[in-house]
Amino acid sequence: MNEETADRPIIVFDSGIGGLTVLREARVLMPDRRFVYIADDAGFPYGEWEEGALCSRIVDMFAGVIAEHNPEIAIIACNTASTLVLDDLRKAYPAVPFVGTVPAIKPAAERTSSGFVSVLATPGTVKRAYTRDLIQSFATKCHVRLVGSQNLAAMAEAHIRGDHIDDEAIRTEIAPCFYEKDGDRTDIVVLACTHYPFLANVFRRLAPWPVDWLDPAEAIARRALSLLKPNGTGAEPEHGDDIAIFTSGNPDFSTRRLMQGFGLATV
Repeated sequence: MNEETADRPIIVFDSGIGGLTVLREARVLMPDRRFVYIADDAGFPYGEWEEGALCSRIVDMFAGVIAEHNPEIAIIACNTASTLVLDDLRKAYPAVPFVGTVPAIKPAAERTSSGFVSVLATPGTVKRAYTRDLIQSFATKCHVRLVGSQNLAAMAEAHIRGDHIDDEAIRTEIAPCFYEKDGDRTDIVVLACTHYPFLANVFRRLAPWPVDWLDPAEAIARRALSLLKPNGTGAEPEHGDDIAIFTSGNPDFSTRRLMQGFGLATV
């Protein structure tokens, strides 16, 4: 790996800590790269933002991110942000490859046996035209339910920090995903928010019947890998720690401890 490439990190961006699910997979596939994780906790949660304001916030934020870190690639590890702002980011910063995170509707449509698929997402992702275009392009032969949760992202953040989350509260959020008709029923639920895989084991325990909870993290990491220039080493990086940056500038103790557990130095 040449010095210029070794010096340039991969950015993983999310509204909070959900993007850690993508970072985890990216590190497995790219152990020789350096990562900078950016959590816009000052803007969390994204699901209730007005579209224009959120788009401007993220595009403006990346001006500083790119100037400071000169990333080799940027992963937008957030469905809500990706379905809204990915094209704007690519237009604003054409020198930086951006990898987005969009609902895994195409693979769900390919895998379902019953034809009943649910997409569990934030309200912002559910209402986005991008999401409905994915359904029209890849899942017209399926019955696709869009389930927008106001609360699950925050519940997932609390859960991964070790806080107690009430089972009934989670059961209420996921209940609309499950649909039965004429002997067939939902067999795949797309996790269309990177926070949700943190709760996957809880979802499995509380689900009224077994389904495939589709986590796109590995596919996102593979897409990022495909856009990188080969470095020819595959060796562990000889550079400083991977870091985590929080836009609030003041993550709490449990969040800092979580970052440490993921091998990230909070700066």
